[in-house]
Amino acid sequence: MNEIAGFLGILQSIPPAFVYILGAALLPLFKGRARKAYLVAIGVLGLALAFTLKPQTSWMLQILPEIKLTLLHADALSLIMGYIFTLIGLFAIIYSLDAVKETGHHICALLYIGSSLGAVFAGDFITLYIFWEIMAVSSLGLIWYEGSKRARDAGMRYILFHLFGGCALLAGIIIHFLTTGSLTAGPIEEMGLAYFLILLGIGVNTAFIPLHTWLPDSYPKATIAGSVFLSVYTTKTGVYALARTFPAAEAGGAVAYMGAVMAIYGVVFALLQNDVRKLLSYHIVSQVGYMVAGVGIGTMMGINGGIAHVFNHILYKALLFMCMGAVIYETGRMNLTELGGLARKMPVTTLTCIVAAFSISGVIGFNGYVSKGMIIHAAEESHLHLIALALMLASVGTFLSFLKLTYFTFFAAPSEEIQAKEAPITMLIPMVATAALCVAIGVYPQMLYRILPYPEEAFHYNAYSAGHTLGTAELLLMTAFMFFAFGFFKPHERITYDIDHIYRRAGRAFLHFCEGPLMDFAKSVESGVMKISDALISFSRNPTATTRMFVDAAAIAVLRPFNPAYKKYEADLNELRRRYHEPVENIAIGTGVLLVLIFFALLLAIYLAYTA
Repeated sequence: MNEIAGFLGILQSIPPAFVYILGAALLPLFKGRARKAYLVAIGVLGLALAFTLKPQTSWMLQILPEIKLTLLHADALSLIMGYIFTLIGLFAIIYSLDAVKETGHHICALLYIGSSLGAVFAGDFITLYIFWEIMAVSSLGLIWYEGSKRARDAGMRYILFHLFGGCALLAGIIIHFLTTGSLTAGPIEEMGLAYFLILLGIGVNTAFIPLHTWLPDSYPKATIAGSVFLSVYTTKTGVYALARTFPAAEAGGAVAYMGAVMAIYGVVFALLQNDVRKLLSYHIVSQVGYMVAGVGIGTMMGINGGIAHVFNHILYKALLFMCMGAVIYETGRMNLTELGGLARKMPVTTLTCIVAAFSISGVIGFNGYVSKGMIIHAAEESHLHLIALALMLASVGTFLSFLKLTYFTFFAAPSEEIQAKEAPITMLIPMVATAALCVAIGVYPQMLYRILPYPEEAFHYNAYSAGHTLGTAELLLMTAFMFFAFGFFKPHERITYDIDHIYRRAGRAFLHFCEGPLMDFAKSVESGVMKISDALISFSRNPTATTRMFVDAAAIAVLRPFNPAYKKYEADLNELRRRYHEPVENIAIGTGVLLVLIFFALLLAIYLAYTA
């Protein structure tokens, strides 16, 4: 019994990341049904390890006398991230069983989950950075496995953004270590170059405006299952890193306002989209804005709200991508203008999508209502009324977006008959389970309060106070009336340009400059250098003729406009140019000695002038 207890104790201290990374390495050994069972087993084992981890559990590795890697640091903040990452990881794995055939895709997904868990449980910046980069590379595979040219191009832009963010993060970590001597992943209090570089690196993953364009560019072009994984890990790992390193920091106010800008910006662009997954992708930017605002506010209620929204958002956003993935899987269509009337053909998908839409919109009784209310309450407590107003306006836009998504996908009359049936059971099981959790947390939020970073503060918040509940109900009812009374939100096929349009135009202009004016300038410089080189070579071969030619050419250039008689010298000069390449066979010894003496005299003069 003691041996079993000891083994279980060791098992409970293993970093969950190792399960997924080792599982990815062994996956090629399994085929067919065995592979499906193996994938589910990995998901279940990872979930079990995360939920059995105890606070203050650690796993350290000494690599140098002064550097110790902390591969596992479990506290309230990292544990809640571990819970939701492993839970939704299991659901996403089940969802992908029939949707994904390529072994490489499953390997990328497992590495993506494992590296994200490695980042949130990292106790030092080196470990965080290593997993941060693995996360970027492994997630790239989920985009490229879609196979189209547009996916390859989007993946290239995606990795360029993340390489830039990773370089900024690494540079900040190095400067921070050289300045403080510490690699502990914790609050960075002293503002300086390291502070801003680390914030910039985190900001890329968290989709700060204007560093966000990689997200709506790449997520809609990933595979159906890949977009489910992508919707969960990268941005939420960024929010975790932000909460770990910059809570209540000097730049906290700026971070909170950045969150408000993200919330408004994302929802405006989401309303303009026709592609269902691009609409959802812009809503990731908007919803992450709520989390960033909560963390930036920096109070216990703000951080609780931000992390609670991470938890809730992962549930309903993954569910939304699952639902839209099922629609695309069955119909082959991804634009709202091509969809409609699917409620009767895909009833379970329709119901779960409605639950997800109500959750993200903050409808009373669903999980988004709880966490959004906490963040807005934290902003009002901190007298950040402009941020609170921005978040409420973003809620209106969110509800409009998802009325648009659900109505035109499932209830509006289609332009032509669509052949479709309900999604496979492996897709429906995780969809129903995720929808049930969205409702359960909305009805009984105390189950979420217990695992937040500051549970006592969370239990003081009453999500269903009369004023907040009535105010939210009035706002949602007015929004629904606006949607159905006016036809402003009908989907369209217009192209909408984001900030990346500026990047691309600037890039094309830079390439044109490099290929045109810059190349012309380089050619002119090269031509001038070659002429000077030829002149020097000619002078060394025939100093007398070259000197005479130079003097005659200068005289003709200066005096010809004023004295036409100088035109006759041009013929002599051309003849000299024809013959000046011929070396002089004999040169007087006195002339040579004179040239050498003049050269040394110049050197002596330069030396005396320099040393005077």
